[in-house]
Parts: sequence; structure tokens; C-alpha cells
Amino acid sequence: MAIVDQFGKPIKAANLSKELGRPSLTGVRHTWGTGTVSNGLTPQRLATILQAADLGDHQAYLSLAEEMEERDAHYGSVLRTRKLAVSGLDVTVESASDDARDIALADAIREQITRIDDSGNVTAAAGFSDMVDDLLDALGKGFSVVEMVWQRGQIWQPKFVWRDPHFFMWDRDTGSELRLLDEVDIVNGVALDKHKFIVHIPKIKSGLTSRSGLARLSAISYMCKAWTMKDWMAFADVFGLPLRVGKYGRGATDDEIDTLVTAISNIASDAGAVIPESMKIEFVQASTTGGGTGIFKELAEYLDRQVSKAVLGQTMTSDDGSSQAQANVHNEVRLDIVKSDAKQLSSTLNRHFVKSFIDLNYGVQQRYPSVCVYVPDNEDLTLLVTALEKLVPLGLEVEQSVIRDKFGLPDPGLDGAGRAKGKLLGVQSVGLPVVAANHATALNSSEPTAKDDVDLLVDDSLSDWEKVIAPVLNPIQELADKSSSYEEFLTKLTALMQTLTPSEFIESLALATFKARGLGDGQ
Repeated sequence: MAIVDQFGKPIKAANLSKELGRPSLTGVRHTWGTGTVSNGLTPQRLATILQAADLGDHQAYLSLAEEMEERDAHYGSVLRTRKLAVSGLDVTVESASDDARDIALADAIREQITRIDDSGNVTAAAGFSDMVDDLLDALGKGFSVVEMVWQRGQIWQPKFVWRDPHFFMWDRDTGSELRLLDEVDIVNGVALDKHKFIVHIPKIKSGLTSRSGLARLSAISYMCKAWTMKDWMAFADVFGLPLRVGKYGRGATDDEIDTLVTAISNIASDAGAVIPESMKIEFVQASTTGGGTGIFKELAEYLDRQVSKAVLGQTMTSDDGSSQAQANVHNEVRLDIVKSDAKQLSSTLNRHFVKSFIDLNYGVQQRYPSVCVYVPDNEDLTLLVTALEKLVPLGLEVEQSVIRDKFGLPDPGLDGAGRAKGKLLGVQSVGLPVVAANHATALNSSEPTAKDDVDLLVDDSLSDWEKVIAPVLNPIQELADKSSSYEEFLTKLTALMQTLTPSEFIESLALATFKARGLGDGQ
């Protein structure tokens, strides 16, 4: 079966193994980047960078976004925190249904993203885990691209290679299609092959992707903070040490004045000096009028809080001075952001990675397994189990795959005949009686135990209860069926009771009472 691209054109198998986005020293995708843009950043320069990005030239903006992560400790920290909040989550794979074919496809995807260590623990495979981290680079820059270099063994398997965002451009017609810079078409770039690239574009805001990215939102705070730090250092250089004033008498000679000047100059470096007894040096502290050093600190902290709001959606867990109660409240807001990031990342993985892997190895499917970056909820799984124990015997139908996903359990492997491999956990394995799906006995009933004499007496008395009670119960039931109202039923019931002969029921009850009395005396 032929493999086709997004335009329906056949893809050559040889191209799948090539590194189409590979950098070089001489081509348009340069190995060593584009140089710095944030040195001496001014409002005019920042406006020029952002305007160029608005018009499709995002090269300078991407460089600025990277330098912001490298040079601003606070921005780099909160951005990394947001990335780790998603990359640290478990990744689960859900089959499209409990059909054997769908479970097999889900297992194939699971093998690509997980591995089992020496201790038997299932963890994310190194290549997949690194790829997730690389895709989350899109939070700061607006998009991120990972190339899948396919390697052919028994099946097609991808090696994930992160590509510098400088290697890509937006199409000039719509500004929404990402294209690869290439010598084949330097002006317009070339279309990305369907099965070769994973493109993650988080929905941070509506509009052109070139205008999104957390770096754009934080750029003004970054520039102002850089100015603040520069002015703060200049202030500290001038006023960090007290002003040194040397005083000499009227009769001081030029040599004595030179000695005093030298002494004042050496105090800063040597912390000591020797001067004649007739001279003195005074230290005058810098005035704090107008805020002094405090204004720089307050401005820097204010700008950091704005960055925290932009990246994390809150400030309480990233800045000092918050109470535990405040932090707990704001963590709930941040959880919404994590869920949104995880959902969008899951969609990207399913659209580009899962579909490509399945199509290349198993052909185009009607339905596909799904990868989920799972954000755990505070769900009471014990309560869920209790509810299922009661509802399933009553006829509630629940897919096993849904429950396995709730507990983070993998789907059981299947053999060639579609049967589960190995021994499966069943109700007998956990000490529960085996019952039919619609049996009246609840699954949470206790194990049957040996019956004593009282139990045997009860069983014997109840063995023919329907035959014994029928002469009494049936006439009453017939009267109820024929009565047109409750009042009519009560009126006729009195007369009916005079005609009933429950002799067999009375004899049975008397016999049971006699036997019970005998057991009691025997105890």
C-alpha cells in the first residue's frame, strides 16, 4: 500500500529516513544561530523586533525569546516551571475500543513511548520524554518543531530530533502554515512533509501564531528590568560606599594635601590609610531621599510579578510574601493552565505522532488509539469501585479500557487468536465470589462460610415457602388486581380474611418454632 502525504502524493520510503531539517554551515539553516539582539535593548528596538514578527519575519523575535530565558533568571525559572508541570505528567495510551485490533494498535504505541527498567517499573522512554520537553519550547516562542527520522527494522520507528525554530517561516498568504527554509525556495520555503514533522502550536491567544508566545507578553517587562538592573548597579557603584571627605588645616602644604588625597583613594581598596594627626577623614552616608536603593528593588520585584502572572497565571507560588492559604487558592488557577497545556500537547501528539506511526506500519485506520498527557484529578477511586460492585451486577455496561485508564493500568496483551496473554486478575483472585453479570447476589458479598444448625433450619423452612404461603397470598393478590380503588380493596379484604384457611402455613410455622426451641435447649 502506498504512503501518501497531506496532498495525496506518494511519499518515497527513502525520504522518511532523511533529515530534511538538518542545519549546515553554509546553507540557509545555519548551525550557529543568528547572533544576539538583546544587548542594549531599547523601546524603539523592541518595537522594531515585534513589528517584524507581525509581518512574518520572526528571526529576531525568536533570538530575543531565547536570550530572555538565558539572561533573566526569573523569567527562565517560571517558564521552566510551567514546562515541567506538563512534562512531569504521566502519559497514557487508550485504545479506541476493547476490540482486539484496537488493543493491539494501542500496545504498539505504548511500546514506543514507554520502557520497563530493571526494577520492573514502567517509565517514559528517553527519546519520547525528551521530545515532549522540546515541544513545550513552544510556550515561550509560540511554536516548536520536532523532526521524526524514521528507522526501518521490523517496523518503522521514529528518532526524534528537535529543530531550531529559526529554520522555519510562516507562509506569506495566510500566516498560518509553517514552512521549512530551504535553498529550493528561499522566499516561500517548502511545505512540511506530513509524516516527518511534529509541530506544536499552543493556543495561548487567538490570532496569528507569530503574535503569540509568552516571550512576547513578557518582553516589555524584560526590557524594563534590564534597565532597572543597570541603573541599580550604577547607583551601587556611586553610592554603595559612603562619601569620603578629607579635611586639612589652613597651613597644610601641597605634599600634605597630596597625602590626604592618596589616603582617601586607597580607603576603597585597602580599607585603611595613614594621614598626619592634623588631618581627618569623615564618612558621609548617601541620602535615601526619593527612595534611594529601595526604588530599584521595588521596581524589579514588580516587574517579576508581572512576568509570573503572564507565565503561571499567578504570583503566590513564585514570589515571596504569600501565605499557605493564598498559595493553595492560586494553585487551583495554575491547575487550569496545566490542564489546558496537557490537552493541547495530547492533541499534537495524536495528530502528528500517533497517526503517522499507525499509518506507516498498519495502514490508514478508521479509528486510532489516543495518547493522553494525564493530569490526575482528586477522584475517589475507592468510591468508584464500590459503585461498580453494585451497578455492574444490575446490568450497567462499562468498558474495561475506561476503568483501566482510571487506574493507569495498561491494556492486557493479546495473542494471535485475540485472547489475553498470561493470567488475568479476576473476581476469584481478589476473594470475591464468581457470579453471573445479572445475578441478584452483589459482588461485594462476603465469601460463603460453613453453615451451622440454625442456618440449616432456616434453609429447610424456606425450601417450600411458596407452596405454604400460596393459599393465603394468592386470594389477596387477586382481590387487589380486581379492586378499582384502595378503599374498595380494604372493604373487601375484611370479608376475604374470614374465608381464608391458612392451616398449612400455621402448621409449618409451628413446626419451625418447635425445632428452633429444641436447638435452643440443646445449646
